[in-house]
Amino acid sequence: MHPTHPIHLISFGYLHLPTGPDGSPVPPAADRIEDVRDRLRDPAAARDILDLDGLNPRVQDVVLNTPGARELIANLTDYAGLPAGPSPHRDRLRGRPAPRC
Repeated sequence: MHPTHPIHLISFGYLHLPTGPDGSPVPPAADRIEDVRDRLRDPAAARDILDLDGLNPRVQDVVLNTPGARELIANLTDYAGLPAGPSPHRDRLRGRPAPRC
């Protein structure tokens, strides 16, 4: 299943985020934030891309060829294709009783 609407992936570093009143980082607004720091290699390890932004084809190539990156994108695409709203499975995950039909 693939979504019919675009998926916008935004990469950010927690050390580069603005901070809230309590001093903690404030990530960008999103429907879902996926923390991949422990799952994907830091693309900055490829020193030749440090001065480039994510629109540069070289950066895109490095990121997409990072082990696990394509599987992560496939997972996010599948997730985005799920119907929104209550479902018995999601409600159980949230600790709520499933709605009666």
